[in-house]
Amino acid sequence: MRRLLPFFLIVATGLVFIFRLFYLQVVDDSFVMLSEDNAVKVVYDYPQRGYIFDRNGELIVSNQPSYDVMVIPNDLKPFDTLEFCSLLSITKEDLEKELSKAKNYSPRLPSPVVPQLTKAEYAFLQEKMRKYEGFFIQKRALRDYKTANAANILGYIAEVNNAEIKKDNYYLPGELIGKQGLEQQYEEVLRGKKGVRRIQKDRFNRDIGPYKDGVFDTLPQKGKDLTITIDLALQAYAEKLMVNKRGGIVAIEPASGEILSLVSAPTYDPALLVGRKKSPNYTRMHYDTLSRPLFDRSLTGEYVPGSPFKTLTGLIALEENVINTKERFSCRYGYRYGRGANAVMGCHQHPQPLSLVPGVAHSCNAYFAQTYRRVIEKYTTPQKGIDVWKKHLNSFGLGQFLGYDLPIGRRGLIPGSGYYDRAYPNHNWFATATLSNAIGQGEVILTPIQMANMTAAIANKGWFYTPHLLKTVDGKPITNPGFTKKNFTTISPEHFEPIIQGMHDVYNYGTAEFLQVPGIEICGKTGTSENFTIIDGKRQQLTDHSVFVAFAPKDNPKIAVSIIVEHGYWGARYAGRIASLIIEKYLRGTITRTDLEQWVLTHSLEEEYAKPYSGEPFKINQ
Repeated sequence: MRRLLPFFLIVATGLVFIFRLFYLQVVDDSFVMLSEDNAVKVVYDYPQRGYIFDRNGELIVSNQPSYDVMVIPNDLKPFDTLEFCSLLSITKEDLEKELSKAKNYSPRLPSPVVPQLTKAEYAFLQEKMRKYEGFFIQKRALRDYKTANAANILGYIAEVNNAEIKKDNYYLPGELIGKQGLEQQYEEVLRGKKGVRRIQKDRFNRDIGPYKDGVFDTLPQKGKDLTITIDLALQAYAEKLMVNKRGGIVAIEPASGEILSLVSAPTYDPALLVGRKKSPNYTRMHYDTLSRPLFDRSLTGEYVPGSPFKTLTGLIALEENVINTKERFSCRYGYRYGRGANAVMGCHQHPQPLSLVPGVAHSCNAYFAQTYRRVIEKYTTPQKGIDVWKKHLNSFGLGQFLGYDLPIGRRGLIPGSGYYDRAYPNHNWFATATLSNAIGQGEVILTPIQMANMTAAIANKGWFYTPHLLKTVDGKPITNPGFTKKNFTTISPEHFEPIIQGMHDVYNYGTAEFLQVPGIEICGKTGTSENFTIIDGKRQQLTDHSVFVAFAPKDNPKIAVSIIVEHGYWGARYAGRIASLIIEKYLRGTITRTDLEQWVLTHSLEEEYAKPYSGEPFKINQ
């Protein structure tokens, strides 16, 4: 047997080699593909990106043809670089940079040299391309905006970066991806699927036809169309009202959570971020550090909410059973809560004493300061009291991300016991230390969309749907449970009745009496938001922000809005006028309060914004 062992080893080794050769030549075709790779050129056919329509079926975004100048470095032949650069309106240095980048990526695969030529530029270049071997034109689609509005909602498309390529191998250098807004949020829905064509080459590197008669080729699949909840006419009107002003407007349909309008002012025409002019336009807006048109104030602007917050103070006090609707509180131009000169919360002149409903209508600071104290002091420690208060507010979606379908946002701030325990040594603080929270000043910070959602929850008497922008995909209604499931607040439905009546009386005889729209029962709440910044190292107060929330009609409400106008003085001055106009525009389609409209359209706050100050105007009370 020992003599036969070398024989068996030789036979076994031979069988292994035979099996491996059979596998490589018959079963595994990967090496065949590698050998053919140099003789096969892969060309992608880019799909049409999905269209976007508004809630009424109006086309907002479609596509327009665009042409990329591509290069395959290994296919390059000597050419007149100066003439080529002149045709493309680029410098020789830029061309060399792009060719070097392409070669580093892959000598055999196509890379972009000059992307996004217009149809006119392509027509001029097309007949001359035969002179430049190794270069070719690849057609794709750019966005074609049918509106000059809603830039902050729509977003834009731009070339993928290296991080995005590493994250998703669907993309290759030079391809386009959604950035910001809906384009980013629903990229995988809108982008479609690329088609692939494989072109056979001969030994002279010339195209000789489809590889294997096109059996491996695929057709592009168009992206899916989106219908969104935005009312484009309302969006355009709201943006018009915010010309020469800074701030945010959010309008929501309470019964569905659908966002009707989402305005950030100042804004820009979305067409500015299309094609070869996108880069300089984006750079110019990015470095506009004063007006910040790329900053979405409606979603990420954080503001002290002011008096609209009093509605929540009243609701929590009712739920905690520390007040009733009949008890009245005195107000002698404010509320004194201590012996010190600063232990006074001021208030404006109005009838007194007041119960809850007129307290809302007249926006009495003293009334809500005392109800807030009762909530906090109901519990054995202020820590327990303020955490109960915070839990109620969290149920309205405050102090947290709402979960809407756009990729940006801020939490705002609803302070709890931990916040104040860190601020005060030995945790030695009382309800009076946080009293400004009662009237929406203090440490409370909200975003405009949170304020609109809060108002929708009041209109619905205790529940809301998560605000969202998507309505249908290719005509099919959304099924995302995040947008179709009711969220309930911790406040019992019966407690909303007096608050709603108080908001209605804001228009009947209260702080917004002059903003009534005949025939429409509007419920609203004015607000003046204190505005502080740092100047020369000192905290100083600037012109207050104008804040307003409202919904209408009073019964079966169709729209809830929040408006913040930076440096707009007081609630009814700018934000209140705008709220009444937006509500009438949406419910009727026309404006009868042309006096309000004329005032808003002819008044500018640019002089206010030109005043010297440091800090960011949208970072309030920091």
